[in-house]
Amino acid sequence: MAKTLTGIVTSDVADKTITIAVTSRETHPIYGKQYTVTRKYAAHDEKNEANKGDKVTISPTRPVSKRKAYKLDEIVEKSRGSIELKDDEAKA
Repeated sequence: MAKTLTGIVTSDVADKTITIAVTSRETHPIYGKQYTVTRKYAAHDEKNEANKGDKVTISPTRPVSKRKAYKLDEIVEKSRGSIELKDDEAKA
């Protein structure tokens, strides 16, 4: 089976394209210390159904464009919305 990746959608501005940030833990080959690596992938979203903040899985496919070689498999978890701070109206 093909290698599927799970990550968070960081951008859904482009038409039929989403940008996913995939975070993984790697171990340094010499020092043995673990560190976090974040990689960004562009994936094809035919129905524009994924939104920013959603947790999704993507899988490799034939190249759709110069940067897109993955397609959206499923939306694992929808985002719960963003927190917007109100402007302080009490300012003089």
